[in-house]
Amino acid sequence: MINRRKFIQQGVLGTVALGFTNEIYAQSAFNSIVKTATKPIVISTWDFGIAANQAAWKILKQNGRALDAVEAGVKVPEADLKNVTVGNGGYPDRDGHVTLDACIMDENGNCGAVLAMEHITHAISVARLVMEKTPHVMLAGEGALQFALENGFQKEDLLTKESEKAWKEWLKKAEYKPIMNIENQHFSPNKLPGNQYNHDTIGMLALDSQGNMSGACTTSGMAFKMHGRVGDSPIIGAGLYVDNEVGAATSTGVGEEVVRTVGSFLVVELMRQGYSPEDACKKAVQRIVKKKPEKAKEIQVGFLAMNKQGQYGAYALQQGFSFAVCNEEQQDLLIKGKSIY
Repeated sequence: MINRRKFIQQGVLGTVALGFTNEIYAQSAFNSIVKTATKPIVISTWDFGIAANQAAWKILKQNGRALDAVEAGVKVPEADLKNVTVGNGGYPDRDGHVTLDACIMDENGNCGAVLAMEHITHAISVARLVMEKTPHVMLAGEGALQFALENGFQKEDLLTKESEKAWKEWLKKAEYKPIMNIENQHFSPNKLPGNQYNHDTIGMLALDSQGNMSGACTTSGMAFKMHGRVGDSPIIGAGLYVDNEVGAATSTGVGEEVVRTVGSFLVVELMRQGYSPEDACKKAVQRIVKKKPEKAKEIQVGFLAMNKQGQYGAYALQQGFSFAVCNEEQQDLLIKGKSIY
């Protein structure tokens, strides 16, 4: 006789996802038919996740470790000067400082994060060093920068001419009215009013050929935020959580609401209870709606999850959220996430 945990682990938790074959299990608790997935596999938020996934895939297809894959993957948008929501070229805070947040978590529950760090493009790599070389989980601000420089990273000016121009345009009115889903709009700062910019995140989850999971999350935070503001992205349990027995989850959107619900941890725990990745994400989104129904109509929050079997799913407050999937069958799959509204 098996106990409940073994029952859940042996079952396949999740809804049918593209490319899945070999139907093997139907979980009576939810009366949903599920199928096995191909591994390795990597998924990430937004359309810029396609290029990020492809970098991660180079490692996964060689039977590399999921941790190495997610670090390599999110470094792509971190270095993309056209991406104003992540890394070098990200929009600054209202005082003109580009500050970066990132975290990473491996299959053993080890994790590291940097918060409000300036002058270093690859915040995710500094976060990994925090995990591997210090007794801490988080380093912030000047301390994070000092640690990075001591470990060979080069100090850079992350404020590009384009981002500086957008910031100066915003200063004319200094109003904060973010646009939802701007990550998918391939916008030019010259085409948008000076008071309407938003930031977002790349969250990435990977399952390697050994059956181990890791995740990474990195962002430059909300555009024109208060100096020192930190959202959910570098907070383990909020912006990212990995449990190698169950699955992993990451989030995107207005981080304050994710922090209030410890969103990614919630998604993983729901998968532990038997929810599919998509249903777990939906329940977490519904939790936000229940807490603040009026505000939920005005903001975007999305969750992306993958279980131990490599099945994935996503859900968001508003339409427009997308995520990228990469496995041996297809390296450039982009899926439109479901939404509450």
